[in-house]
Amino acid sequence: MRLYINILSLCILFFSCKYEDQYTGDPKPSISQLVLNQSDFKQFTDTVVLTFNYKDGDGDLGFESADSLSVEVRDIRFAKPDYYHLKPLAPLNEKLSISGSIRISLKNIFLLGAGSSESTQFHIRIKDRAQHWSNALMSKSVNISK
Repeated sequence: MRLYINILSLCILFFSCKYEDQYTGDPKPSISQLVLNQSDFKQFTDTVVLTFNYKDGDGDLGFESADSLSVEVRDIRFAKPDYYHLKPLAPLNEKLSISGSIRISLKNIFLLGAGSSESTQFHIRIKDRAQHWSNALMSKSVNISK
């Protein structure tokens, strides 16, 4: 009888334990290798294309709602950045380590002053659904001309 009680106790103990996800990915996204499509742009004609790599340990980059803006790009000539929507890069509610590249197109770059050319740089970072900001990257200097 004692043997049955011990076996029953072990079964209860075994089946009452539940598996907990031991996920260890870094929840803060990171970006690297910012590349521009060219270094000289004609105002109102050329499109600046920024391409960079990303990594996110828990896969919560991007939002379903187009009103949620998670890519921040700032032309250093301006005080405030522009924001862009990023759709989910992994299934929602899944904790996956993800990596890849993102491409952002900036149309209609223009001169601010009255001169015939200017130079600028772009500052970029991304935010995940948990509101963690990535590190920031700065592009190489680009020239804008009439």
